[in-house]
Amino acid sequence: MQILVDADAFPKDIHEIVFRAVSRLRISLTLVSNKRVKYPHSELISRIMVTEGPDVADDKIVEIVREGDLVITADIPLASRAIDKGATAIDPRGELYTKTNIKHRLAMRDLMKELRQEGEIMGGPPAFSGKNVQNFANTLDKFLTKHHKKS
Repeated sequence: MQILVDADAFPKDIHEIVFRAVSRLRISLTLVSNKRVKYPHSELISRIMVTEGPDVADDKIVEIVREGDLVITADIPLASRAIDKGATAIDPRGELYTKTNIKHRLAMRDLMKELRQEGEIMGGPPAFSGKNVQNFANTLDKFLTKHHKKS
């Protein structure tokens, strides 16, 4: 198992949580982005920098993700594509995306996008909070506890 991060939208508040988990469990981590991201020097952590453009980082993640991997992303379409390849995804707010819930989340995302375009609702999700950090840490820990021993 490896962890792949959509690093262009990787909240700084959860960086250390992921880096500590990778170090503790000896799991490889790849940060994929189209801009420079800071990360600690470790043989377990690598970075792939892609050219700028819509979905270029997402496409790279989908290209390298394998069954059993974990993808950390707030991008629901990317999460869906990774799950189609047998991976699991976690949102930085702590929501675990699986085969059983991703299509519903994708449909809700599309509905909300349409409602925003029509002016029916305004704004996006609430600001990232300490509760989100805690939810992410708990979800990541549960996932790794369950799946790391299998790999």
